Amino acid sequence: MDELAKLTALCRSLGASTEAQADTMARQLQKRADQLAAERGLTRVAAMEHLLNLVIHGRRGETPPGFAPPRSE
Repeated sequence: MDELAKLTALCRSLGASTEAQADTMARQLQKRADQLAAERGLTRVAAMEHLLNLVIHGRRGETPPGFAPPRSE
């Protein structure tokens, strides 16, 4: 199973309503991981790990470590 298939399955298990939606989400994760790796000098693996951490915490309704909640004005 390749990376896209694994990410698609993960997105589906996290609540994507259709296979097409899960595929789109997986492709967006891949694209953003490439962007983060280039922008921040991270390895692609580290960039993907960061994104998956955000996705998992967000799905649980948690604030990921290192992120502060928005300030109320």
